[in-house]
Amino acid sequence: MIMRTDWNKVAKWYGKHVQGSSSFQNTTIFPQTMALLQPAAHQRILDIACGEGSFALKLASTHRVTVVGFDSAAQLITQAKDQAKQKRSQEVMFMLGDATHFPAAVSEQRYDAATCILALQNIGDYTRVFKETASVLKPGGKFVIVLNHPCFRPPKQSGWGFDDQRKLQYRRIDTYLSPYHVALEAHPGKRQSDSTVSFHEPLQHYVSGLAKAGFMIDALEEWQSNRTSQPGGRAKAENRSRQEFPLFMAIRARYQGRATA
Repeated sequence: MIMRTDWNKVAKWYGKHVQGSSSFQNTTIFPQTMALLQPAAHQRILDIACGEGSFALKLASTHRVTVVGFDSAAQLITQAKDQAKQKRSQEVMFMLGDATHFPAAVSEQRYDAATCILALQNIGDYTRVFKETASVLKPGGKFVIVLNHPCFRPPKQSGWGFDDQRKLQYRRIDTYLSPYHVALEAHPGKRQSDSTVSFHEPLQHYVSGLAKAGFMIDALEEWQSNRTSQPGGRAKAENRSRQEFPLFMAIRARYQGRATA
């Protein structure tokens, strides 16, 4: 039985969530991804597992680049095309496609850069994503990956704890080196909630996988949550811990024009 890991089941909720102006994607993820990507006018950029297209549309409208985005969730691609039509964006093309087997229309082109934002942890064969990306990038092309932090946010194997004696909030990690996958609820706490699949790999696996696909990492950033606790007895400790334990990680790698053994 093939495990479905696309976000078709939660497409409607996710589209509304990302498009909110105060969402973490819009306030932190997208601006800091842009800073790492450093797009230049007239470049061709690939957005892998593009979701409902918000980042691709923002990228094209603010930097005069051509963007091709694809995703395996048909409903998300429908939303992306609807957004592009509403905004009359002619610099973005969206299509249905698998990140482990790029669509032929994608593979026929060469790109100056590629992004994969908060999607790699939902794809089982991450090494295949790296190889497919390498096959379409120009030598020196940038590949920016944004992930839930594998060190501090293993899914369902990490969480916050509070030390009453020291008045400190700490981060508890139960599993790190062992790869695994787990179902995650889109709406925790609800009686009925659609779920998605999240895959965990230690950081060393991503680094070695990129190197084998012909990439050299030239930047790694760790991003904190932008949440702030309501005033209360633990607020100071909670806010401090969010600044000390980054829950998101971004990697920028450049394709060297060859894969290693």
